[in-house]
Amino acid sequence: MALQEQRVASEGIESPLEESVVQIYRCAKVVKGGRRFSFAALVVVGDRNGHVGLGYGKANEVPLAVDKGIADAKKNLVSVNRKGTTIPHQISGRFGASQVVLVPASDGTGVIAGKKLRPLLQLAGIQNVLSKAYGSTSPKNLLKAGLAALQSLRTAESVSRLRGVKIE
Repeated sequence: MALQEQRVASEGIESPLEESVVQIYRCAKVVKGGRRFSFAALVVVGDRNGHVGLGYGKANEVPLAVDKGIADAKKNLVSVNRKGTTIPHQISGRFGASQVVLVPASDGTGVIAGKKLRPLLQLAGIQNVLSKAYGSTSPKNLLKAGLAALQSLRTAESVSRLRGVKIE
C-alpha cells in the first residue's frame, strides 16, 4: 500500500524525463514445487534534450523490475553533445562483442537504427542519424556500445579548447 502511495506522490511532480522499456528478460529457477520465475528489465531514460541514461533492474515481478531499471537509469544519466538535430561527427562505440557506428544525417532523414538502439537515440534528442551494428546484437551490449559512442562525441568548440586553437 505504501509503495502505491509513494508512486502517486512522485507522479504528482512533473518530470521532464521519459522512459522506454527496451527488453524484458525472464529467468526460470527450478525448485521442488516446479519453476520459479524472475524478471529483469532493460530501460532507457531521457529528456529528448541531450540527456540519456541506461538502467537494468531485476525483481520477481515485471513492474518492480521496470521501476528498478528506471531508478538505475536516472542514476546513470549522461550528457550528449549534439549539433542541431544530429550528431557533430561520425563515431564508433564498443562494448563487449558489440560495436555501433553512428553517422550524422541531414534534416528529414530520421533515426535509422535497429529496434533496440532507436529509443536510446530518440530519448537523447537526436532526430537525424544513421547507425550500423557490428558483432553481437545482444540488447544490453548494443545499448552500452551506443551509450559509449554518444559519450565520446565532441563538439568543434570543445576540441578547439582542448587543443588551444581558435576556430574561424
